[in-house]
Amino acid sequence: MNPMLKSWWNGVILATGLAGAAAFAAQERAMPKQDVVDVPAIGTGLCVANVFQSNMVLQRDKPLNIWGWAEPGEEVAVLFAAQEAHATAATDRAWQVTLKPVPVNNTPQTLTVKGRSATLTFDNILVGDVWVLGGQSNMEFPISNADDGELEIVSANLPQIRLLTVPQGKGFASVHSFERLHEWSDWFSQHFRKGDWDTCSPQTVRAFSAIGYIFGRRVHLASGVPIGLIDCSIGGTTLETWTPEDVLQKIEGAETQAMLKDWADRIAAFDPQADLKARVAAYEHRLKNLQARGQSIPADSKPPSDLRLGPVADRNRPGYCYASVMRPLRDLAVAGTVWHQGYNNAFNGSAGARMYQQVFAPMIASWRETFADPKLPFCIISLCTDSQPQTRDNFLVPMYDAGIYIREAHYQTFGDLRNAGDQNIGFASSFDLRKAWYHPQMKIPVGERAAKWALATRYGLFKGRDGEAWWLPPTIENVEVGGGTMKLTLSTDVKTRDDSDGRMLGFAIAGKDRRFHPAEVDWFTDGAKNNRNQPQYQRNILVLSSRFVPEPIHFRYAWARNPMGNIVNGHGVPLAAQRSDDWLLEETPVKVAIQENMTPEAARNYVGNQLRKILERDDLERRLKEAEAAIAELKPALEKAQGAVEADSPARK
Repeated sequence: MNPMLKSWWNGVILATGLAGAAAFAAQERAMPKQDVVDVPAIGTGLCVANVFQSNMVLQRDKPLNIWGWAEPGEEVAVLFAAQEAHATAATDRAWQVTLKPVPVNNTPQTLTVKGRSATLTFDNILVGDVWVLGGQSNMEFPISNADDGELEIVSANLPQIRLLTVPQGKGFASVHSFERLHEWSDWFSQHFRKGDWDTCSPQTVRAFSAIGYIFGRRVHLASGVPIGLIDCSIGGTTLETWTPEDVLQKIEGAETQAMLKDWADRIAAFDPQADLKARVAAYEHRLKNLQARGQSIPADSKPPSDLRLGPVADRNRPGYCYASVMRPLRDLAVAGTVWHQGYNNAFNGSAGARMYQQVFAPMIASWRETFADPKLPFCIISLCTDSQPQTRDNFLVPMYDAGIYIREAHYQTFGDLRNAGDQNIGFASSFDLRKAWYHPQMKIPVGERAAKWALATRYGLFKGRDGEAWWLPPTIENVEVGGGTMKLTLSTDVKTRDDSDGRMLGFAIAGKDRRFHPAEVDWFTDGAKNNRNQPQYQRNILVLSSRFVPEPIHFRYAWARNPMGNIVNGHGVPLAAQRSDDWLLEETPVKVAIQENMTPEAARNYVGNQLRKILERDDLERRLKEAEAAIAELKPALEKAQGAVEADSPARK
């Protein structure tokens, strides 16, 4: 059984017992493999958007927009926290009211909505902070599958944390609400209940976002404020699908416009009848192969007959997930957002990374506009690890990976916004939590890093002169090149994460030939001595050098998908992955000529294969030279030791 599905199944057993689980399994088998809607997005008669339910958290200290539908012209009254607001339903049945800001309140309250002949009552509502969780599968990744997830689950008796997972929606046909349903997952071959607010408990938290839950748990325990967590993440999605289509159209970057044109061309070229014909032909081909091998054809086998919508309904179509998931939440008052995404944008090489850099800041601005707060706190968690860990012996080949450039776009966007005066943008690295999988299970430290940012900035719980140091990564303020070294001045003192031997790892340097080599890294000293007559180091200045790079001009740090890199500030916050050069992935160390008539994908694969061979050769050459130098250095000592042995041998005596 799929491990994530197994953990979910264990939750069913825990919640219902074996008999209940067996009954549920029978019910699941009887369900069609499609969504099972419990509550439609918009109901008949008087109703509210489905984000408003019993057990929810409403945002403190901000105007509260409440909306829904009624009969055209119907008067609607909304009562909450000793306030009453009125609206009249428009011709499309829509109504909306705005309540004045309400302070934090951890005592359950009731929200009442009254119409002409119906009254809706929602109870057990708290007032606190509502955090939106965005991104793809590494944000969606459930706590049940995280390292030490079971410990977190049995400890999750936290009734003042409330959980909501938003369904995937209906793309551009989505409305100002979402369905409450059992949503079918082709990935898990299972229905999952989505769209309902739940009180946090061991039973309800199992399938919830690991990063999101840990973030919310830390924030709640430290602040005492009720926390609502809304998980909007969807696995396998790209940045552009989470960005409004009209925002994308206004971005002038060549790569963004090329991406939009490619989608438009694919949508225009798709022929449902031709697609069906091709699928029928493929089905018939499979039958012939079965017959040729003497295998029986399944009794329920039949050719496809449905007409598919094609790329127009692809969840990665630009703007699609924004329309599906974010637009139904528009005007909801929230505290902020935590974002973790990038893997699916790492497949298009340098062009994909440049597009990411063009789109990310406008996407952040669009989310802030969606939640009616231009200063909405927004924390970026940079792209996590994948592949085998980088080592000194296998140093260069892992540097050829477009995912690192997505990670760079995360950090650059954070830096650009912060340098422009944005005090509500946050950042947390995850590359140093080294797992050789694109779904690394070490989610708890990642959620806690995002929580440090929130607790330091929004909640003010890390006070004093170094309050920001609890979450803010060290920055490189100045670079000096000369004398065969690069001298980097940082914003703060740094150290190694583990002080076993004190070696700072992860930097590479290169000269004009674009050939990087691992750098030796030392703290700077001007020759002054301390009171023990030892060199006085300036621990905010690093000196990079390499015997293989006599004239370095550029550096890279933590430049691999699963990189070396152990440099942190005094509170253990990692130095972020970054570089000083602007060399293209596909042209470092050399530009590889491609053959004529290659498709873009074939060209990327060809160039990648050729450059990896070159990098592997360069790694081997460096290691050979290092070995030769080590032998030459040890040879005198070896000869001396050999002489001593011979002098003491019985034969000579």
